[in-house]
Amino acid sequence: MPHLSDNGPVPDSLRPIPPRLADQLRHVLIDADYTVHGVRDRLGDMAARALAREQLIPALRATGGEEHLGLLLRLWWLHAPVPEASVRAILPLQELADVGLLTADGGEVRAAVHLEPRELADERPGYVVSDPIVRPGDGQPRSDHVVGAGGASATLSKLIVEGPVERALDLGTGCGVQALYLAGRAAEVCATDVNPRALRLAEISCALSGVHNVHMRSGSLFDPVQGERFDLITSNPPFVITPEPARYTYRESDLPGDGLCADLVRQAPRYLTDGGWCQMLANWLHVDGEDWRDRVGDWTAGTGCSGWVVQRDVQDPAEYVELWLRDSCEHGTPEYTRRYDAWLDYFEREGVRGIGFGWICLRNDVAQDATVRVEELRHEIEQPVGRYLPDVVDGAMTSHRLTDAALLSAHVALAPGVTEERIGVPGTPDPERILLRQRNGLQRVAQVGTVEAGLASVCDGTMPVGPLLDAIAELTEQDPASVRERVPDVLRSLIAEGFFRVAR
Repeated sequence: MPHLSDNGPVPDSLRPIPPRLADQLRHVLIDADYTVHGVRDRLGDMAARALAREQLIPALRATGGEEHLGLLLRLWWLHAPVPEASVRAILPLQELADVGLLTADGGEVRAAVHLEPRELADERPGYVVSDPIVRPGDGQPRSDHVVGAGGASATLSKLIVEGPVERALDLGTGCGVQALYLAGRAAEVCATDVNPRALRLAEISCALSGVHNVHMRSGSLFDPVQGERFDLITSNPPFVITPEPARYTYRESDLPGDGLCADLVRQAPRYLTDGGWCQMLANWLHVDGEDWRDRVGDWTAGTGCSGWVVQRDVQDPAEYVELWLRDSCEHGTPEYTRRYDAWLDYFEREGVRGIGFGWICLRNDVAQDATVRVEELRHEIEQPVGRYLPDVVDGAMTSHRLTDAALLSAHVALAPGVTEERIGVPGTPDPERILLRQRNGLQRVAQVGTVEAGLASVCDGTMPVGPLLDAIAELTEQDPASVRERVPDVLRSLIAEGFFRVAR
């Protein structure tokens, strides 16, 4: 069973869950179909949408009755009181109360934690244990509140590169959701957190999921793993940017601005094996007079890593403040107004005009010429990203390393799933625009000229680029020397963006 190592006291009634009790609860949950698909089917679309709006009534109606799944959902998911007799009929109430997972009073039982089903990497059922969701009217979360699996967790899990590894590190594990995902891909997983309560809940998550190769360690950032190396590091760190001392360990640190994310990026390479990956979510500041790409790119400079930084969203300062005040301060109160003003004052002093959110993926190539592609992608892309992410990084590195001469002698092929679109007035011989479109992966669209379109129609990796360009120039009545001079820069960009691949 996963264990805590010198983590200090957990400041509440949570206790380690004995293996026998964890197995017993797991079997009850699975037998009742308390799984991802079972919960989704039982709640239905209307109740699920209502829950997203913090409305419980449709879900309570959908889970009525005395059958096991409905009772378990009301108890562990909706946090409604359930009759003690009903709980005793299906669960070992006293033992679960002894470890702090349930409380009983006045003939009713309530869950002390939120228990959410997940599907592990090997498609086995798993369970994530966290603190109950704090809904409007519930007051403020405790300072060591542990959130469950949310949208950010899902984003990170879909980003993780595929393939088995020996050692993985989940930095800032929280409730353990990423550690559970990594457990099916790594022989050994180390999960760290500065919050002892988070480590206890992550330990219970692993126990209920039947996962035994995750080990918990207490400490800040990389402190618990000094001198160690990992094939894969993941992190959904406390990246929220605030002028106040950290109120909640799950979302904030005491480092100013986006310093925590910058620090993680700069430190990560020394903890990676050669070829190892670090994949993390992050916030970064958009500051007056500075391109955000230069800011984040500076974090990765000199690391010896290739990689990919993607900005998926940008919020203005007011949007950002409202987002993070929503779950920690009641709207309309004097405290809300005070903190809102103070936060905006801070952003104004620092010249902040926006806050970006996205991901940072680094591969430890141990190369002086390693490059990290930094870009914005706001459109929908194919999931999971981890399935093709190494190809994205390889394409950027290949493009970066190709000289004009090397590119003209390279064998290039059109990437799978790329199609051509010609846009123009019907009946006219020449199109106004020619587009190359990716039907899978990043689903990019690039406008190209007739030469690049001609190359896309004939290149299959069997002939070098130079002779193909000469033939296209002749067919289009252009000067071959001019084409050879002009096309390499365009082609490098198309290789970097995944429209072409260099045959090996």
